[in-house]
Amino acid sequence: MKETAADSVAAECLPTPSSAIDSEAAVALAGVLKALADPLRLRMLSAIAANPRGEACVCDLSALADVSQPTVSHHLKKLREAGLLDADRRGTWVWYRIPESRRSAVSELLASRFQEPSNG
Repeated sequence: MKETAADSVAAECLPTPSSAIDSEAAVALAGVLKALADPLRLRMLSAIAANPRGEACVCDLSALADVSQPTVSHHLKKLREAGLLDADRRGTWVWYRIPESRRSAVSELLASRFQEPSNG
């Protein structure tokens, strides 16, 4: 069977395995996206990123929503497990900060805000 020009163009349009991220990177990124897929977690992450000290106490983050402190701690734990936060216990409270290795990516993500394009 003779290949037509349309067949040739169709073959060129197919994604190749080399154009996709590898499996390990996909699993890691999916974990981060899953951790970010909660509005309160995004708000907490943005509050920490915007804080001039570069960190926030769990007591400060509790004011972002009408949820209990254990719920706030649960959300912060998910962000820590995804590698988006580091934590230090200081006395009674735990303080959270974005790791240096993630600051640029978090800043870009939060700055983009993924707003809907305007229709006009």
